[in-house]
Amino acid sequence: MKIVISLLMFFVVGQVLSQSELSESNARILIGEFFKGFHTKDTVKMKSVTVPNFQVQSAYVSKTEGNKVTYSRGSDFLKMIAARPEDQKWEERILDYTVLCDGNLAQVWTPYEFWFNDTFSHCGANSFTLILTEEGWKIMNIIDSRRKKGCQ
Repeated sequence: MKIVISLLMFFVVGQVLSQSELSESNARILIGEFFKGFHTKDTVKMKSVTVPNFQVQSAYVSKTEGNKVTYSRGSDFLKMIAARPEDQKWEERILDYTVLCDGNLAQVWTPYEFWFNDTFSHCGANSFTLILTEEGWKIMNIIDSRRKKGCQ
């Protein structure tokens, strides 16, 4: 009987812990929702998978200033998405997902290609910091790199 109870407890604890771990498939769904909103200018969809005060940074090399990093509030980033002209098509193609998770903190690395009006623009990688909230996993921070050379 003790073996049955021990196995049952092991199973229950395992289920509870696995729900707090972010799987690759769940990361794909969450980040996919973010980019569905990004591609269609649906900032409500984007907000549904972010914390209210999320941050966005971009790392790139400026021809005149060298290595640069820009910093934006998530609210400003969403305003930029909403204000995108209707004749512009932005498509970010995610090439892969690497997920690291420790309790209520996760990091998701996604190499990408960016296409502007169906023309290749640049490539790089996104690094998403996710946290587990009462509503589930949410994006807290996004930093991306951008380059035109060395793309696939």
